[in-house]
Amino acid sequence: MMKRREFLKMLAVSIIGGGIAPEVLASMSSLPRADMPGRTDDHIKDYLHKMKYFNKPHKDDILIGRRDYRTFESTVKRLRRLQSYVGHGNFQVLSFDDGLRVARYSARVGKFSRAELNLLEMIFNEDSARYGFFGQKPLKKITDRVAKKNIVKVPYAGNYLYKGLPLETYRKIQKQVGDQVILTSGIRGVMKQFLLFLNKVYKHNRNLSLASRSLAPPGYSFHGIGDFDVGQVGFGVKNFTEQFTATEVFKRLNDLGYLILRYPQNNLLGVRFEPWHVKLAL
Repeated sequence: MMKRREFLKMLAVSIIGGGIAPEVLASMSSLPRADMPGRTDDHIKDYLHKMKYFNKPHKDDILIGRRDYRTFESTVKRLRRLQSYVGHGNFQVLSFDDGLRVARYSARVGKFSRAELNLLEMIFNEDSARYGFFGQKPLKKITDRVAKKNIVKVPYAGNYLYKGLPLETYRKIQKQVGDQVILTSGIRGVMKQFLLFLNKVYKHNRNLSLASRSLAPPGYSFHGIGDFDVGQVGFGVKNFTEQFTATEVFKRLNDLGYLILRYPQNNLLGVRFEPWHVKLAL
């Protein structure tokens, strides 16, 4: 178990490196406590316990209110219909405004209601530290767009990458690691991140905190500005688990120095360990 001194040292390093914005320090200092009153390191143990069991509910997790459930459910289902209508590839880079416009004129999707829009705006504008995600927010506006002239669709991957460093890095990885590496997730616009995050919340009984331990909330994902995920061909969903660290692709990427992890083990951002996530964006 990490000791308090080690935890605070990691905290200082994260602040210096830009990993935690100063305004969330107060939230970090009041992380929910485990059932061991009187111990000064209770909040540390509780925090690490949550990270270890990231996919389990915890007693102080924040949920979407029951009175908002119908609106929440209809929003998730509409986002799913929207993705199906425009196609998974196009949905990766679909902007919020374009998504609303498509929905408005498509009977298959249906126009977003005012209540649904209010819910989406509330979730986007909410300070994620409230429910346990302490990362930075690279996309400041819900209307931020992915400029089509700046992106390239990666063949056989169904994903897009930004031109420049992201695309160049992935091509180097392909060349040096070989045909066993695959791009599992590239650019994600605001709409895509909404669906990923809210799907997780929906699956786990409205639990925002649980979802944020494994998925960045909308606006907080660095996939929106350059990061991407890689995996081993044929490894399926296990590419998004710690089992990925046992693959040849991970070992090669690690040896070559490409895995400067956005979310390393025991990070202080409220996110599980992500050994598949290639950090490029600053």
